[in-house]
Parts: sequence; structure tokens; C-alpha cells
Amino acid sequence: MRLMIAVLALCLTAATAHAADLVETASPHSVSRTVANFEAAVAKAGAKVFATVDHAAGARSIGKELPETTLIVFGNPRIGTPVIAAQRSAGLDLPLRVLVWDDAGQTRVTYEPPEAMFERHGVSGADEPLAKMKGALANLVAAAVSN
Repeated sequence: MRLMIAVLALCLTAATAHAADLVETASPHSVSRTVANFEAAVAKAGAKVFATVDHAAGARSIGKELPETTLIVFGNPRIGTPVIAAQRSAGLDLPLRVLVWDDAGQTRVTYEPPEAMFERHGVSGADEPLAKMKGALANLVAAAVSN
């Protein structure tokens, strides 16, 4: 069920907040180009891609088909460490993750907003890292979907 629709001002790309507190942004690029753009933006921001998981390749390894679906695990320990120090269980959700996937020919970038993770883990006293994570996600997704 959709709770609200927000418009991402960059590239006239729609971002949607779902009942599961996910943010979804359409990309005009292929999954592979969007992933490459995102990874380049992460490096340019001084953060690190810790892992890239190709779910479609995993499906093929067991004889199944799955549209292109790539999980990118990324972050900056300078920002994430204080959050984990404030509430150790936040380490279950950090580093941050975005999913880049093909939805019947439309590439989408989906992530959980950091404030939902903070709330789930009861993180308090980490307002600065939260603001940095929110800003970084918005900027990185915008760079990944820009022309």
C-alpha cells in the first residue's frame, strides 16, 4: 500500500515512500549503468563500497531467472561507527544498502531511510550522523540517476 508520493527535484525522478518505509527512485539508465554511477558517486564522496551482490547471478546459479537486481553495501566508518557505538544492534543494518533493480524495463533504486533504522534500533544521540546519512543517500541516488 502506498502512503505518499514525493517528487525528487533532480531529473524529475519520482521517489515514493512505501508502507515499509522504503524510498524508491526511478532511473533513466540501465541497472548496470545506475550501479556504476552509484559506485562512482560513493568513491567521489570519500565513502566505500563494501560489497555488491548480484541477486540475478545468484538465481542463475540455481537454474532460476530473476530480473537484474543488485544490492550495493556502502558507507563511511566515520559516520557509521558513532551510530553503532550509540546502539550496537544498528550494526545489523550498517553499512547502508541500496537495491538497484529492473521493474519490467524501468530501473529503480530503493533504500530504507536511515531514520527508520534509527527508530527500529532505538538509536539516540546521533543526530549528526543521521543527518549525514540522509544527505548522503539523497545525493548518491541523485548522482546515480542523473543524465
